[in-house]
Amino acid sequence: MDRFLLSLVFALLVISTSAFAPSRPSTPTYRHAALETQQNAIWDTVGSMYKNWGKKATASHILFRPSQFPEDEAKAKLLEIKEEIGNDPEKFAAAAREWSGCPSSKDGGSLGEFGPGMMVKNFDDVCFNEEVGVVHGPISTQFGEHLILITQRTGEDN
Repeated sequence: MDRFLLSLVFALLVISTSAFAPSRPSTPTYRHAALETQQNAIWDTVGSMYKNWGKKATASHILFRPSQFPEDEAKAKLLEIKEEIGNDPEKFAAAAREWSGCPSSKDGGSLGEFGPGMMVKNFDDVCFNEEVGVVHGPISTQFGEHLILITQRTGEDN
């Protein structure tokens, strides 16, 4: 019941803030599309928070930013790295230090512990729905291409 009430309150807040959005856009259509995308992202976040209530994940990642490699090259290189490291956390950390374009590379790609809705949708979906201890990817987000190693997940329904 608490989950329902929290989700309902959050949804009401989101709906009330959409009252400040212009009813007829005075700006080009792409602005309106961006607003719809932002509203969809909010609903994705609320849905993930509800579905994964009480869960926490700990994960590491290797990120190839678009400025590092074109998308196709990034995916190919990440698949090559994935094949080399298997599911070994130590090899994953070493590869993250060498290749990742994220500041977390200094820590072997470790992102620490986080809850549902704290990461972008594709990343969040992998961290809260896929197998722990396995390297997943390449996963595409607006930040680039990722390999993700979920090292722990708590709050699972047993």
